[in-house]
Parts: sequence; structure tokens; C-alpha cells
Amino acid sequence: MIVFQTIAVALAMFSALPVPQFDWNEKNMRYALCAFPLVGVICGALWCLCGALPLPDAAHAAGFCLIPVWVTGGIHLDGYADTCDALASYGDTAKKLAILKDPHCGAFAIIRLCSYFAAYLMLCACIQFTPRTGVLWMLALMGERMLSGLAVAAFPLAKNTGLAHTFATAADRRTVCRVLAAGCLLWAVGILALGGWALLLAAGLVFAWYHRVAVRQFGGTTGDLAGWFLQKCELWMLAALAASQWLGVL
Repeated sequence: MIVFQTIAVALAMFSALPVPQFDWNEKNMRYALCAFPLVGVICGALWCLCGALPLPDAAHAAGFCLIPVWVTGGIHLDGYADTCDALASYGDTAKKLAILKDPHCGAFAIIRLCSYFAAYLMLCACIQFTPRTGVLWMLALMGERMLSGLAVAAFPLAKNTGLAHTFATAADRRTVCRVLAAGCLLWAVGILALGGWALLLAAGLVFAWYHRVAVRQFGGTTGDLAGWFLQKCELWMLAALAASQWLGVL
């Protein structure tokens, strides 16, 4: 029962999917970050379904672009937009954290979101769907969430409030780190076995960049920064996937 509740808590927080609602407590939140990658599995499965349907290329591209937004409800894009505003301020740490808390959307957030979707849609239009590509992208969507969950459990926290703080303090951080680190190793093996070394390289570089930005500019991670990382990682892995197909690696 606790396992089911843990999965439900993760899906309720990190997706827009209808799931049974439970009161969040110490038991069902302890390992909720470990269930976060399941959202990636769902996104990947729907992505494969879209690719397998006999649709025009433009419809495939639109589906590939919008499925993650529909499944997650845009929760990570919200963090991406807030972080873009904060980074564009070039203020000190306190100012950046204050911008993250501001519910209003600034001009830089709008500019970056428009640019993000233009790049994402273009890359989706470059993808030729195959079963191998579908499995590889499902692994990518899982892996970025493993890395995001690992960061929340392992990185210093910038604030003592917010989403990241809630999940980090409720988690058995040592066990969560071990489980997600082991999952990342298995994920890397699976990615490499399918020839997706470029995706793995992209994810690793963005993760290192995330740590640098979080620690140096914000004093640690937050829920918004976690969303920013996930969207950045997804875009760069998609670029790596498109480039691999174009170069004939996949």
C-alpha cells in the first residue's frame, strides 16, 4: 500500500495525470523521488505511440513536442521560466531568489520560452521515429528525472521552503541518493547499448552545468532550478538525438 501511495504522490506532484489522492506524510514521501522517473516512462510510452501512428510528419513533430507538456502540466516549464528571469537579472543571490518567488512572468521568461519551443519543435521535426529511437528517448526522459531527483537529494538547498525543500527533507536522502545513483548507472549502460552516447554526454554536461549554476548563483538548488535543469537537459538530449540520426550514428 505504501508503494502505491508513494507512486501516487510522485505522479500527483510531477504530472497532470489523474491519480488517487492521499495525504502526504513521512511514509509515502520518503521515497517519492525514486518514483519520479515513472513520469518519464509515461511520457516516453505516449511519445512512441505518437510516432507509431500513421500521421503526417508535422503532426508527429507537434505530438513529440507537446506530449511532455500535457503529461506534466507544464510544472517544469514554470521553473524554467522563473529561473530564466532570475538569471537574466544578473543580480546577487538574494535578488535571484526573490525573483524565483515572484509569481509574475517577466519579459526574459517569455522570450526564452518562445525560443525554447521554437527549437524543440524544430528538433522534433528532424526526428525520424523508429522503435530504437522510441526506446532511446524513453530512457532519456527517465534518466533526466533520475538526475533531477538525485540533485534534489544530494545538492545543497538554497531555501528552507518550497518544493525541493519539502521533498528533500521528507526523503530518506541517503537511500534515495543510492537508489537514484544506481539507477543512473543502469540508465547509462542502457543508453550506451543503444548507441546513444551523444545523449549521455549531453545529459552529463548539462548536469554539471546545473550544479555550477545552482551552487554559485543561488547557493543551492530549488524546485524552480530543478525544472530549469530538466527542460535544459531534455532540449540538449533531443538535439543530440537529432544530430545522431543526421550523422547516421543511429
